Amino acid sequence: MRIRFSIRVQLLVLSLFLFTIPYLGYQYVWELEQYLRTGQEQTMIGTARAVATALHERPALFESRSAYLKNVRPGTDLYAPAIPNPIRLDGELNDWRAVEHLATQYSDDEIVDIFIDTDKPVTSLSFTHMVGRYDQYLYAMFNVEDDHLVWRHPSSLSVDRSDHLLIALQEDTDTLKRYVIAPYESGWVNAYRLGEDQNAYRAVENALNIQGRWMETRKGYAIELRFPLDETSGSLAFALVDVDNEGTRQKQYAIGTASTSNIGELGTVVTPSPEIERILSGLKYADSRVWVVDKHKRVLARAGDILSSAGIRTATPEESSDSWLKWVEQNWLIPLYYNILTRPPADFVDELENAYALVGKDIATALSGEPDSLWRLTPDNKAVVLSAAHPIFIGDTVMGAVIVEQTTHGIRTLRNQALERLFHVILAVMLLGTSGLLLFAHRISSRIRSLRDNTEAVIDDNGKIIGSLPQSKQRDEIGDLNRSFSDVLSRLQQYNTYLENMASRLSHELRTPIAVVKSSLDTLSQVSTNEENNVFVERAQSGITRLSKILNSMSEATRLEQAIATEESIPFELNKVVSGCVLAYQQTYSNRTFNYINNGEGTEVIGSPDLIAQLLDKVIANAAEFSNDEDTITVHLWRQDKSVYLTVSNPGPVIPAGMENQLIQSMVSIRPEAKAHLTTPEPHLGLGLFIANMVANYHKGNLSITNLEDNTGVCVKLSLPLIPT
Repeated sequence: MRIRFSIRVQLLVLSLFLFTIPYLGYQYVWELEQYLRTGQEQTMIGTARAVATALHERPALFESRSAYLKNVRPGTDLYAPAIPNPIRLDGELNDWRAVEHLATQYSDDEIVDIFIDTDKPVTSLSFTHMVGRYDQYLYAMFNVEDDHLVWRHPSSLSVDRSDHLLIALQEDTDTLKRYVIAPYESGWVNAYRLGEDQNAYRAVENALNIQGRWMETRKGYAIELRFPLDETSGSLAFALVDVDNEGTRQKQYAIGTASTSNIGELGTVVTPSPEIERILSGLKYADSRVWVVDKHKRVLARAGDILSSAGIRTATPEESSDSWLKWVEQNWLIPLYYNILTRPPADFVDELENAYALVGKDIATALSGEPDSLWRLTPDNKAVVLSAAHPIFIGDTVMGAVIVEQTTHGIRTLRNQALERLFHVILAVMLLGTSGLLLFAHRISSRIRSLRDNTEAVIDDNGKIIGSLPQSKQRDEIGDLNRSFSDVLSRLQQYNTYLENMASRLSHELRTPIAVVKSSLDTLSQVSTNEENNVFVERAQSGITRLSKILNSMSEATRLEQAIATEESIPFELNKVVSGCVLAYQQTYSNRTFNYINNGEGTEVIGSPDLIAQLLDKVIANAAEFSNDEDTITVHLWRQDKSVYLTVSNPGPVIPAGMENQLIQSMVSIRPEAKAHLTTPEPHLGLGLFIANMVANYHKGNLSITNLEDNTGVCVKLSLPLIPT
């Protein structure tokens, strides 16, 4: 069973290809986004290069001792981030919350000195420590957990017989300065400077420039200190010494950042460079976040905010002037689109928000001397961040790198805006296109069904044409088909009318000779003389001859068609054939006048001269039959373009409307009975012009019959192609 597909269904299936438009548009916008990302990447590298250019060959920016370390020791080499506000030295540690995530935990793994006879003492002390910078001061905090806090005795001059903090600083003269803080109780504290003998703990003077507060807590104690920043530009170490027994006051061990008695083991303090921060201060208004790191990847300066670093600024969409269109867009279209699209998040996790050291392939490549870029996802997978790094050179040495970061929020927003506009257009095109195709299919189907119904309505159950098909005024293919059907049905109706009347026409043609033969035979039996017998025999013979001519006329077309199939085509001059035939017609039809107008020169065609002469015989015989004595028959021959034309015009009755094309068909005749006196005794079955048309078709020409313009007669026109020159 074959499935039937109507035109509507076929056009509906074809309209499904419209869905390739949004797919191609979507892929194009995604491809455009890749180009935008590439452009953003190149722009970022250019920005990093520009910032690095401002820092090249400026060794004063990297005077810190830590900038020249070969290796950084975590926990020993300290990082002092910029603190947003000055620390209030109250021992509460509340002011450190903004940077407390940068603090380092110290416990038994960081024992720097042991004062008792054991290799691995049991520790009861641990602490969290960090340093920070504000203005021209370095701040330090210690959040200590100690199971037993031992204070210094108020009357004791020894500073090492209680829990105390040791501080070691290295000056530019490569001399070691040691300080100790050993308070009597919770409260304000100052440091004491120790003597130069590293094995002795004798306080020689107060160090009022190192001050802070020591506060006892539920789990131990907390210390907040402040140092002049210029005194910490060299090496630095802190160590907390634990004393648990108030009776013996024996020192147990020291846990700290490094040993305070060995100048070679001191660590360094990395502080964000105020000078570099001043250079970067103008970039905080830029649409990016900029970092400067030293060669150990520690942050020296930072400017900008990654949350607002969209990368590409996008224009605000224009508000629609039509409120209902805006309502449809916001409540229907946009939610539909964002089932596929994703909005850039308003907030995301920035794991580097307070970082003091950076890692990444781009930074490693930059510190090796080559710029590089890196795409990364944020930890919550909400945002894509692009970073570009460029090295900073002092001479031929890489001293650090500039890192510029941006999100792709701007590109994603731009992509979404482009896709929204694209989807608007695509949706409108698809709706209008599909609706148009369906309406078009409905219209075509309706017209075809109407043509079918009208065609079936004009033919009855017996196949008889009972009406005419309404002609369409449309100028398309269906209109042409309608007019063709109408013309075909009209010709079939005329031919059927001819077939219906053919019996009477044949009866008319056969009645007279049959009557003559019958009457002659009937009378022949009643006469007795030879003379009378001869008369009736001749009459019977003439009737039989006429019947024979009728039969010969009916078979003439068949014989001619067979002769044409075997005829050999040759080139000949049409002018000579026509001229010769016209001379013969003047003798044959002496009661007619022939006017031959010859405007043809070079009228050579390919075909059969005999067949052309036979065509002229049929046309001239027809013209003579429908004209009166003394009438003029005009024969006109001329050449035009690549064809030669021959017309035969005669005065007489005009052709009825609608019969011009029918007369060249087989056995079609319009000779009225009233004109019988104009005809010759020869029988006429309407085959003359049909035979002439066969000859014209054989010569690849065309034969047509029309009334004269003044309706005084008829013109037969023959056109034949000339031999190409």
